[in-house]
Amino acid sequence: MAHQQRPAPSTTNDTAWKSGLRPPPKDFRPQTEDVTATKGMDFEDMFLRRDLLMGIFEAGFEKPSPIQEEAIPIALTKRDVLARAKNGTGKTAAFVIPSLQQVDITKNKIQALLLVPTRELALQTSQVCKTLGKHMGVQVMVTTGGTTLKDDIMRLGEVVHVLVGTPGRILDLAGKNVADLSECPVFVMDEADKLLSPEFTPVMEQLLAYLPKERQVMLFSATFPMIVKDFKGKHMRNPYEINLMEELTLRGVTQYYAYLEEKQKVHCLNTLFSKLQINQSIIFCNSTNRVELLAKKVTELGYSCFYSHAKMLQSHRNRVFHDFRHGAFRNLVCSDLLTRGIDIQAVNVVINFDFPKNAETYLHRIGRSGRFGHLGIAINLVTYEDRFNLYRVEQELGTEIMPIPSVIDRGLYVAPGATDEPQQKTQQQQSQQRNGAPAYGQAQAQQQNGRQAQQQAQGQAQRR
Repeated sequence: MAHQQRPAPSTTNDTAWKSGLRPPPKDFRPQTEDVTATKGMDFEDMFLRRDLLMGIFEAGFEKPSPIQEEAIPIALTKRDVLARAKNGTGKTAAFVIPSLQQVDITKNKIQALLLVPTRELALQTSQVCKTLGKHMGVQVMVTTGGTTLKDDIMRLGEVVHVLVGTPGRILDLAGKNVADLSECPVFVMDEADKLLSPEFTPVMEQLLAYLPKERQVMLFSATFPMIVKDFKGKHMRNPYEINLMEELTLRGVTQYYAYLEEKQKVHCLNTLFSKLQINQSIIFCNSTNRVELLAKKVTELGYSCFYSHAKMLQSHRNRVFHDFRHGAFRNLVCSDLLTRGIDIQAVNVVINFDFPKNAETYLHRIGRSGRFGHLGIAINLVTYEDRFNLYRVEQELGTEIMPIPSVIDRGLYVAPGATDEPQQKTQQQQSQQRNGAPAYGQAQAQQQNGRQAQQQAQGQAQRR
């Protein structure tokens, strides 16, 4: 590989290089104070390398959000960072940008380890790294339990500067001496509350032993339970603490509840689809069985719908997520697999078909709407059995979940000038109903094939 000399830091006075950039069309949707209440800093004020700035601007970033404005300058000094910020406020870029800034592409070593709790979040985070670092020549690798160990071993035989993955797989690779983390100076944990839960704690303790003692640790999450504070005392050195969580729920998300009986839920959902101007929606259920059953019902009603849950083959989950992100269908029914960090800015409606059991899950679910300060609504279908959970969520989050009105103000969740109309049952969808081959059926067939493939691959399952 030909080594290029590292560009000098940019200055605000030298702007000729910007003329060749091709940023995406400007987003004119209104934004809330979650991303606009800044101190007026520009990315160029941070003395970032120019090839990184090029990636930032071409990704459509204009000004740093509050969490980026707070975290990036501190992280660039190589000090440990403990940041608490809302989902959907630019948290990922807040740690990706300083991580990329510290990469020296002339060194064929892993120089940043970005750890996340789920496969989908790993794929999304690695894509942010590639997008922002596309002019740098930085090599990014993503590894999760859904990829084959053999492929990962072969990939690590080549140059990798930034490694993104889930704890179990990273530990596998480090334990086999395939992933050399001994000179990795940057260690990031996103959704740290989940990574430090009992499910991951033993893996995390083992993994830290492979990192150098002199390392920068950055922890990001929307919630910081006691276990995160314990980790801070044990593994972090005088961290700079950022707390942008004066209000736990996103300002741009208006929350409603509909009080009904269990047997009325599907009818209520059908009514919502016919009345709301949905760009894209995510519908949450509390179990994988209910996810599949509801997806079947939604498709039978004539609306474009796919589903995703943890029991699906990883390749099919990836395909559903990819297609949803690119607008192939409007409605995604899923379990809490997609509550953490998944960033699809086209989602303007979140529906809790099953009300969550705790405030933390509720917070992460409704954070799928109103991404990066845009507007959205969350609608909760609440039964008699959910009434105490509803009250507890309101109390713990300090928020108000209002009774759903007969007409929801369009301005609460639809961008000005948007022409989206309530979903229509298209002729193609109606034909699929008559022929017994709805989109749900296609997904069901894919999942059945995935189950057969999984049975054939027994013994090769990888830890996440």
